[in-house]
Amino acid sequence: MMMTSRATSSLVTAAASALSFTSLAARAHHSPIIFDMDNVIVIEGVVTQFDWRNPHTYLFVETIDSGETTEWQFESDSTPILSRNGWSAGSIVPGERVLVRANPDRNAERAHALLISLERSDGSVLTPTAGDPNMPAAIRRTTLAGIWEQSFENFLGFRSAGLEVRTTPAGASARQSYDIRTANPVARCIAYPSPMIVAVPQHLNEITIEPDRVVIHNEFFDVRRTVWLDGREHPENGERTNQGHSIGRWDGDTLVVDTRLFADSRSTLPGTGLPSGAQKHVVERYALSDDGTRISIDILLEDPEYLAEPFEYTLEWRSSGYSELLTYACEASQAARFMYEPQRP
Repeated sequence: MMMTSRATSSLVTAAASALSFTSLAARAHHSPIIFDMDNVIVIEGVVTQFDWRNPHTYLFVETIDSGETTEWQFESDSTPILSRNGWSAGSIVPGERVLVRANPDRNAERAHALLISLERSDGSVLTPTAGDPNMPAAIRRTTLAGIWEQSFENFLGFRSAGLEVRTTPAGASARQSYDIRTANPVARCIAYPSPMIVAVPQHLNEITIEPDRVVIHNEFFDVRRTVWLDGREHPENGERTNQGHSIGRWDGDTLVVDTRLFADSRSTLPGTGLPSGAQKHVVERYALSDDGTRISIDILLEDPEYLAEPFEYTLEWRSSGYSELLTYACEASQAARFMYEPQRP
């Protein structure tokens, strides 16, 4: 987003003429249904609280305009994302004067916005994401084992493709009735199911390979998916769970993951609100690139209850220079505030 002016008053709105990298990151994690991504506001005020919890952090800033006091609530990313970009629980303290750039809530009556950047009184600037050029150098790997991450651009392509998928009448009805403020699983500390969980950007993924299984650990909601390689089949009439039941096999050096038995969770594809049907079936094929720095993941999603045709897409994870996944620990009260009317705890 580009601004037409810099303000020290409580509110300035500017039409967007370009899309900054930080706003691209925001689009990956936050709904444009809630926030007006084409406008930027500038708020100057005093920090009253910085709420360092997951799934999203909140910054509260008090402003005074024409004698009227307003407390603004700025939503930002999860603590692992912010930690890797120089933030900590003590980065901002009450009483500090700051200048905040943000995308406003579409409901103009709410003093609520999505943080783009924060400038301190000493001129230093904090942003939710440092951007791809500042990530640690990729590590060349000889197997799928290791820590991996996905780029924003790849996620946005996946999201666009998912929004174009043809649905059945039941799928169309589910999409039309979906209210992201109340039905998003994140608002109840429930992780996205596959294939959406595979596509989440910024949060790291770790693959561990053992003789009888592969464990795919996603930092987002601390999801651990066990892929059984011991020849078992999917259990007949087995329990349906959020991530389903996964079995796998090796096709040469390619890991093939077959998953069924998904519970009725929303957001099987980003931005759609489509649930997981009882017959939902996902096949993922993980293949290491020749230079060992990337994994291509061919996705096949079938769900005859909600999709009129199979959905196919190829995701790409790149090898990460980060050494570990960070703790997520979603808190129910914070998750609910993420989608409902945000209030101070």
